[in-house]
Amino acid sequence: MTIVELVAVGNELLLGDVLDTNTNWLCKRITGLGGRVGRTVLVEDDVEAIATEIRGALARGADVVFTTGGLGPTADDMTLAAVAQALDAPLEPSEEALAFVLDKYAELVDKGYVECAELSQERRKMAFLPRGAQPLYNPVGTAPGVVLNVGGTTIISLPGVPEELKGIFATSLQPVLKELLGESIFIEKMVIVHCGDESTLAPIVSKVAKDNPGVYVKSMAKPFHPEKRMPITLSLTGSDQGEVEAAIDKALGELGRALTDGGLSSISIT
Repeated sequence: MTIVELVAVGNELLLGDVLDTNTNWLCKRITGLGGRVGRTVLVEDDVEAIATEIRGALARGADVVFTTGGLGPTADDMTLAAVAQALDAPLEPSEEALAFVLDKYAELVDKGYVECAELSQERRKMAFLPRGAQPLYNPVGTAPGVVLNVGGTTIISLPGVPEELKGIFATSLQPVLKELLGESIFIEKMVIVHCGDESTLAPIVSKVAKDNPGVYVKSMAKPFHPEKRMPITLSLTGSDQGEVEAAIDKALGELGRALTDGGLSSISIT
């Protein structure tokens, strides 16, 4: 299984000014593609702090390292400088990235969003990549994403603006993801149980999980409430849809019987 680590960059995240929705979004997509997120971290806009996290991920043997944020034109956008420092590699101008930035600003001028397309020093900054890196087309913003292979690890740097991150993920990053993760099937089912106490469900969930290795079975704690509804999720990733569906169905059946034997009932299955 492909092991993935995520490094979300930005003082605004640590100050609580901006909610880090990118990490949650990426975790869901990576899991759905068959990868396993082993670690996520929030880090400040500091070259050495970011570089330290990247070095750590490489030392732990992560197959893929995503960074989010810090690709823009301002002085506090330091992610690519940090990637370069972590790898002891120089930052160099990329002709392909420079052409992308130039085309993007020309497009923005045509739309009346900005006044000129001149490549200022700040705009050129977005086209400087660590040696060996390749730009990823950004269908939304002006900063390209970046992909770089280092030994057995692929480093993927995406913008922090969610619309830009999602746009790159859905377009130019797809060939990279297919090569890294293959064509995987992810299935998740949710069972809503008429029960208000997670401790009551714990032995049932534990037994179903033990008897169905590979299937992730998890009760989702909720505040105590008169409605007494507790979700249980069952999920599995695999390469064969039939096998994944069969494994999920088997676990669902055993969960249903265990709930009945415990005097509990399910309200719905989605």
